[in-house]
Amino acid sequence: MCRLALKTASEAFSPYEVLQGMEAMQEGYDGSGLGLLLRGLDFDDYTYNTKNPVLSGIAHTEEAWDRLRNYMDSHGFELKYDHDFDTAPGHLKAHNRYRYFLRVYKLPQSISEKSEEEIEHDLMMTRLALRKDGELHGDDLTVFSFWPDVATIKEVGWPLEIGDGLRLFDNRIKSRVCMAQGRQNTNYGINLYACHPFFIQGIATMTNGENTAFVPIRDWLLGKHFPGYTGYQSDSETFTHILHYTLKQLKLPLQAYKHIITPLRGDELANHPQGDFLRGLRDSCRRLIIDGPNAVIGTLPDETCMLVMDQKKLRPATVGGRPGAWAIASEMCGVDAMVPDRDPSLDFQPMREHTILVPPERKELTIWSQHDPYPLGQAA
Repeated sequence: MCRLALKTASEAFSPYEVLQGMEAMQEGYDGSGLGLLLRGLDFDDYTYNTKNPVLSGIAHTEEAWDRLRNYMDSHGFELKYDHDFDTAPGHLKAHNRYRYFLRVYKLPQSISEKSEEEIEHDLMMTRLALRKDGELHGDDLTVFSFWPDVATIKEVGWPLEIGDGLRLFDNRIKSRVCMAQGRQNTNYGINLYACHPFFIQGIATMTNGENTAFVPIRDWLLGKHFPGYTGYQSDSETFTHILHYTLKQLKLPLQAYKHIITPLRGDELANHPQGDFLRGLRDSCRRLIIDGPNAVIGTLPDETCMLVMDQKKLRPATVGGRPGAWAIASEMCGVDAMVPDRDPSLDFQPMREHTILVPPERKELTIWSQHDPYPLGQAA
């Protein structure tokens, strides 16, 4: 089992707060990987234009660092800000790290004048090209995300050790949403690309559990020949790509995600007001049905946060909070650490049919059931 923690708040906060929530659940992971994804960025030494994409990753050698800078320069990306982590290496297990980077770029005119869909495609392809470059040079360059208002940090080690090593407690970088996963290495070797959260075109998810239907789901996604459906160093990356497929390609609303990964039974669909449509959706996406146990937490570009469970419900998760600040965690103690000033009697643990949403305004939770009708229009 891994451990998951997410905090979302109207006022930007330090990612160190979420690392403290991870510390409260430390018996659930083994230090083989920590992933952080931040949305709604706030830098203390830079006024950030949220239209500019942020490139996140690690250059393991000076040569990789030079190739990265040359690639971005040669493709017309103008560097606007380069975050200095001011690392304290004694706290970090990894030694072959030349430079951690969060670099804000202005888009070249050749890209900025394109449609939104084309810009999203170009950002994705830039990330994939840099990742491929690192792989061709002995994995000396690791790139996690390249997207507006998103920063991703991943490293091997224990959460607070990594937070101390990267000085994440100094409030120089804050965000309104922070996702964190502490990895329990069960299926694969230690690989930074296997650390959650996973990210594609503004969509991020992280998972506690195992996707035993991984191979047929992966093969189905690969068969779509979409460039971003690649990697798969972890079986959980398929959850991110299924959510992307739901929203971006099928153009269905977020509620459809639950109907795809864990469809209702035939007798339940027979009594559902949209049963005919959902039966067709189930049949056409049958290969995307997951086999748990899983708890999946996701976030979207508008800062919506989501929690869903699979049918087996053997990977717990709890959500709690107050207007303006909410937390989702694998254990109640994680929620306690992140939002202590709440009414814990209002905490909620979803059942297998629920999708829990924290909307961008963060006033209250939305608890939606698969048995309820949902809008069939265009995805947001």
